[in-house]
Amino acid sequence: MSIINDQLDFSTVANVFLVHGSLQSPAFLDGRLCAELGLQDISAEGWLEEVCLALNVEQPESREDADVLLGWRRQTLDALAAAELNFEPMLPDELFSLSERAQGLKEWTQGFLEIVNEVDGETYENWSSPLKEALEDLGTLSAIDVDIADDPENENDLFALTEHARMAAMLLYTEQHPGEPQVEQVEAEDGDLAANDGETPPPLH
Repeated sequence: MSIINDQLDFSTVANVFLVHGSLQSPAFLDGRLCAELGLQDISAEGWLEEVCLALNVEQPESREDADVLLGWRRQTLDALAAAELNFEPMLPDELFSLSERAQGLKEWTQGFLEIVNEVDGETYENWSSPLKEALEDLGTLSAIDVDIADDPENENDLFALTEHARMAAMLLYTEQHPGEPQVEQVEAEDGDLAANDGETPPPLH
């Protein structure tokens, strides 16, 4: 398939992990990726090294696998930087049980906060109140009970929690990339794209 034109999803990346002998969920690393792109603009090379380290391999098994892992970073960066506010965390979809989806969200949040919690005090103090509040609430989200039944009420709650994590990631990216024009741009080789407007995440229920 064409990695450039096709949208990567959770299962596609998870299958690459399986090829490399790993049963871990991509969600934790996706959380780390979102925070790293927001804070440090992690390079394609740096991201590939991080994933290979997590998979305990020296390099991807094939060029196609490498393209998936690099496309994962590109897709996330494009979405975080887009003015359309269409970023979505890479999480288990409707094919998975609610419990599995909640576990994915929990792991994503843990990965995201692992990076964010490394920032220095000066950086943290310069963040807006909405961003600080969103990150504080993510601390609660990282410890949610994932043993839940598949019912509409729990599904609605999980959707709201996922939306909160989504908006926190976009807020972080926006605040760390001020002043970037929100216009259509031709994608550059290094991936510098426009930043999106941040919105205050919904409260946790």
